[in-house]
Amino acid sequence: SRTKGNKILFCTGRSKAEIYPELWEIGFDGMVGGNGSYIEFENEEIYHKTLTKEQCEEIIDWLYNNNLEFYIESNGGLFASKNFEKVGEPAIEKYSRNPVDGSIMTIRQAFPEMIFDGDVIRDDVNKISFVLNSYDDYLKAVERFPDLQVGTWGGAGNDALFGDIALKGINKGKAITKLVEYLNANPLTTYAFGDGAVDIPMFEAANTGIAMGNSSLEVKQRADFVTDDVDENGLINAFKALGLS
Repeated sequence: SRTKGNKILFCTGRSKAEIYPELWEIGFDGMVGGNGSYIEFENEEIYHKTLTKEQCEEIIDWLYNNNLEFYIESNGGLFASKNFEKVGEPAIEKYSRNPVDGSIMTIRQAFPEMIFDGDVIRDDVNKISFVLNSYDDYLKAVERFPDLQVGTWGGAGNDALFGDIALKGINKGKAITKLVEYLNANPLTTYAFGDGAVDIPMFEAANTGIAMGNSSLEVKQRADFVTDDVDENGLINAFKALGLS
């Protein structure tokens, strides 16, 4: 696809610290990270919004007071709370379980460069993810931080494994719009691939939204095109079907 002049970027909830070298080596022109809080194109940062240090401290105090373990997501690294490795292990096992062979990942396998003894109160934080002891923890966070964006991931509704807290008014769709404007590109030539509800704003911003075959029904219904599962060559099959490769 890149050989035809197309530009390909990650668009992910991950921060730059989680985009490991082996992922960049696949071949990308840039990334949208933190669910839209960071945009980089050809090694140049073109947009970045972070929580303030005061907001970070307020969130962390609340999480500790509610016995919720967490990790800080910043471009400079992932920083774990005191007991995140122990408390987060069951959630990561559920999140990473392979449906074919049942294999699972540990915290250190899932986050190979996570820092377990660093300062978690920082001024460069894209978002903060925390382990849900129950869905009620998410609801309490929504009530406590009305001025911030509180979400869940690792499952829908009561099955969610994690909550996350970030700046309000940021999403993948808005980031794509900013990127298209920066590149002075034709919006009609934009394609967005996704598999989660968090990707729906991306479908709305791009001319063509493509849902992976493993997406939920809601995501598929909001897409313009549905391809095969990720593990069944869904990306390359869509590239071919849409004339991108």
